[in-house]
Amino acid sequence: MKTEALPPQDRDSKRRAHLRILATSDLHMHLTSYDYYADCPDPNVGFTRTANAIRAAREQAEHNRSLVLLFDNGDSLQGTPIGDWAAETVPNVHPLPKAFNALGYDAIGLGNHDFGFGLDFINRVTRQLTCPAICSNMKSKSPDQGWVSHAILQRSVTTGQEDVAIRIGILSVLPTQTARWEAHMLKDAVQMTDILNAAQDAVTTLRQAGCDVIVALAHTGLGIAKAEPEMENAIIPLAALPGIDAIVAGHTHLTLPGNAHAGLAYVDSDRGLVHGKPVVMPGWAGSHLGVIDLKLERDGNKAWQIVECEVEARAVNQMNPSVTDCPEMTRLFAEGHTATRARVARPVGTISHSLHSYFSFCAPDRGLALVAAAQAAALRPHLLDSEWADYPVLSATAPTKFGGRAGIRYYTDVPAGNISVRNVADLCVFPNELRAAQITGAQVRDWLEMSAGLFNQLSAANPEHLIDPVRAGYNFDVLHGVTCRFDLSQPARFDATGRENDSSNSRVRDLTFDGQPVTPEQRFVVAVNNYRASGGGHFPIDFQANRIDLPTLRIHDILCNYIAGTLPRDPLEHAPRPFSFAPTQNSGAILTTGPGAEKYLDELTVYAPRMLPHDADGFLRVHLSF
Repeated sequence: MKTEALPPQDRDSKRRAHLRILATSDLHMHLTSYDYYADCPDPNVGFTRTANAIRAAREQAEHNRSLVLLFDNGDSLQGTPIGDWAAETVPNVHPLPKAFNALGYDAIGLGNHDFGFGLDFINRVTRQLTCPAICSNMKSKSPDQGWVSHAILQRSVTTGQEDVAIRIGILSVLPTQTARWEAHMLKDAVQMTDILNAAQDAVTTLRQAGCDVIVALAHTGLGIAKAEPEMENAIIPLAALPGIDAIVAGHTHLTLPGNAHAGLAYVDSDRGLVHGKPVVMPGWAGSHLGVIDLKLERDGNKAWQIVECEVEARAVNQMNPSVTDCPEMTRLFAEGHTATRARVARPVGTISHSLHSYFSFCAPDRGLALVAAAQAAALRPHLLDSEWADYPVLSATAPTKFGGRAGIRYYTDVPAGNISVRNVADLCVFPNELRAAQITGAQVRDWLEMSAGLFNQLSAANPEHLIDPVRAGYNFDVLHGVTCRFDLSQPARFDATGRENDSSNSRVRDLTFDGQPVTPEQRFVVAVNNYRASGGGHFPIDFQANRIDLPTLRIHDILCNYIAGTLPRDPLEHAPRPFSFAPTQNSGAILTTGPGAEKYLDELTVYAPRMLPHDADGFLRVHLSF
């Protein structure tokens, strides 16, 4: 629902007050409206644009005598080359807390990726803030923790001609899986508490402290409605907790209000309400500014009640001409912007073929294959003279840039020729490390069944979209070294949380290694990143059970060395195509991809591609025949 300017007075102005909550989330260090991978401007994202939207929304509300609070909801510190530059070069004068301070943020919630550079880093950054950094369900085991479990903001609101004191309690939660996902940085260093339990405890504490309104900064998305232990996406049961008045959601990079959450139980996706409470999710990379407007009324006991609310996710993209880059933020980020462009321009080597991710879900992806070969090349020396020396080596990779909720430009597209650091970063967006484990043929099959859940089940009636929008593209693992075919006429064996839908469901056909069927008891060694090895994506495999110890090896560095020729060429470069699709009696599927894919359509010849009109968001649509 669009929020209009609030009226300066109403008939109950002596008892009523207005509170506007502004929120960002999942900035992932998109400080500027610039694409460092393609080395060109990107007017659809960037904190420099969001900052102007913040100023406009604040001025509008203050003109109408509203109290304005500004929050960030986490995952702000990692995700782009300028983030890597800041973490390695200027951790003690980081540009993002400087920006938060300049814009007058009232509190900062923490997300899982904020811990990706380690505790020392996050502690230094949070101490540069002039507002509290909050995490209610993670506690450091060391005494120098840089965040608090909750905060109380002492403010005043205007009712008629009177300013009245109000106490606003803030809590913040993130997925408990963070300790596993970032185990290489957090192992044995933190204690985690379930999101819902921690939130309930914080609400009790804040209410006992006399808070009139409680806002939850919840770095978690909208999933199932039923409360369960250790939920990753817990917004719906969180909103059902008594005592929470408004929620800022995040983590999944979607927007609310908006049709991304249409049809979910207890969710009014048009109005931004969950269990009747206002919830905003402001996209990612600065793409949207979250706005929650509350009308508060005091009862006879002078207790505040929310009597009206409106929620909006305001887009800052180029389709909104009123939003431009903020000059102050542009100046603040100028040093980092210049240094990052120079840093990622450093040459690495050459490649003979273009690398792109437009068809990662249906055709061979040379970028993924290159990363897979590099991972295997780095792993093999550590297997020599070990019990695993004679085991076949597989290598797992997954797309990191595949459009979707990130937009039509968010794809890898690297031309053949000279390769620089920016191109390597394009293939390795996050600073993951190499891991290895011994797995069985049965686990290989389960792994691929989980990956195959990304696809919709195809029918003979009407063409379906190839990809199930509930699934995340970064959880589509491709196992290089084996081959299989996916039968999309069959239902998925596993759901998005790794639970088995039905043990008889199977999409994986003709699973082979070296031309022979893979047997359940067969043994392999697999190269994989730390996110997946630590349980990220809910794959039904315990990688830790048979983990192979390795030194610290950053996949970004491995890939640089492989392209430069420091690492030897790996046999996986010549591995057969990892997956294809089994012919079925269906009406085909619709692939949605970036418009830049048009120059590569010859790679889809096997599917007899037929162009369809672009969708409303500008994505290219291609009908594929199976």
